[in-house]
Amino acid sequence: MSRGSTTVVRSVRLFSTGSVIRPVRTGGSEKAVATSWIRSYSVAGGRSASTMTLGEKEVKEQPDIKETVAGGGAAAGGEKEREVVSYWGVQPSKVTKEDGTEWKWNCFRPWETYQADLSIDLKKHHVPKTFLDKFAYWTVKSLRLPTDIFFQRRYGCRAMMLETVAAVPGMVGGMLLHCKSLRRFEHSGGWIKALLEEAENERMHLMTFMEVAKPKWYERALVFTVQGIFFNAYFLAYLASPKLAHRITGYLEEEAIHSYTEFLKELDKGNIENVKAPAIAIDYWRLPADSTLRDVVMVVRADEAHHRDVNHFASDIHYQGLELKDSPAPIGYH
Repeated sequence: MSRGSTTVVRSVRLFSTGSVIRPVRTGGSEKAVATSWIRSYSVAGGRSASTMTLGEKEVKEQPDIKETVAGGGAAAGGEKEREVVSYWGVQPSKVTKEDGTEWKWNCFRPWETYQADLSIDLKKHHVPKTFLDKFAYWTVKSLRLPTDIFFQRRYGCRAMMLETVAAVPGMVGGMLLHCKSLRRFEHSGGWIKALLEEAENERMHLMTFMEVAKPKWYERALVFTVQGIFFNAYFLAYLASPKLAHRITGYLEEEAIHSYTEFLKELDKGNIENVKAPAIAIDYWRLPADSTLRDVVMVVRADEAHHRDVNHFASDIHYQGLELKDSPAPIGYH
């Protein structure tokens, strides 16, 4: 910044951006020029420079896109991975496993992985007593009939479709609690995080089964239709009665446990090939390297049982005349 005959140069370092100040003589006077070099943690290594003349606020950016070949993760199968080098200094972090090997998944990180609790009681059931409970129970039962007719015993495709629906309630509930927390200037008791964790966990189920069952075009079209209807219906239900919405989700999870139990029976009978577990499942649930599809279905079923407990618990809180923020959320309950 220049004031009169005095030139003041201030260098600011953001992220891992290196700033170098050099004088440039133009028309008999000196102006300060800052050159920023952005370092990237890429395989090939990339660097671009942006030159800004202080005082004139002129920026000449030189964005660059490099392509590298990755062996897995975001570019599984040796596909080309695009690496963007930008003036803004937002750099992807390089993550490694505990053994020092490169972490190949962008959709989740090592500290988000866990080992599923397979000891959870799978037979627990909430007996519907009130009108809302019975309404929730029979609503879910009515949704199961068309699902059974459409998918028959194709449990791989059934699981894939199930997860496109199961990932919606946590996101809707978390979003509405987030907005409520902002409106009321109050904490959520951790329930925003807990419900969004549930939604992300269900989405990871989908990413896993996508490696096992490839959806056909009409199944993709069905996902659009079902998701559009279910999202809006659940959104309105949650606005009207959170205890009803959570009870519906609890019963949905009970049906999910039943579906995965049937899936396991078909695997044990040999009607479905017990293929090797997808790599994404092995890393996400910290499974042994020689795990199979059966092991994956086991941990997914355990996840659904935990989601069942959380949502029935959330509904019970509302039934007792309290709000979710009044009871600590079971964050990380797997």
